[in-house]
Amino acid sequence: MKKWLQKRINNEKGLTLVELLAVIVILGIIAAIAVPSIGGVIDNTRIKAAKADAINAIEAAKLYFVDNDTDSVTLTVLKNEGYMKDLGTLEEGAGDGAGKVFKGLTGKDFNISATAKTTNGKIITFNNATIKEINESKNSDIVPVPNNS
Repeated sequence: MKKWLQKRINNEKGLTLVELLAVIVILGIIAAIAVPSIGGVIDNTRIKAAKADAINAIEAAKLYFVDNDTDSVTLTVLKNEGYMKDLGTLEEGAGDGAGKVFKGLTGKDFNISATAKTTNGKIITFNNATIKEINESKNSDIVPVPNNS
């Protein structure tokens, strides 16, 4: 039995250094291809979240306009009066017209002027953007104003 075990152990061969290096190179190539595409998916998801927050603010403003006779409302008022639970990625406006939703002249088109800050620090600007413009915009830009990097 001892001779059989020694003979069996001597016949076992492991990986050579070249084979091990080949496997590492292949894994490196796969990682180099996968990591940038995963990063793009995460970035697109953050932009889509900001777009969804802007659309939610417009929808909340529509309800506010039904209850109140006004042509514009700030995001802070929407949040404080319970029309929105929170602002999500949207930031409360500091300048004139920033952080507001406006009712159009016909009462059917609504525009938002606000900025959204994603979790990775990217700032997305909505400048008088309608729901249609937000939905039709690519993830790389917000119509009519492109992202600030």
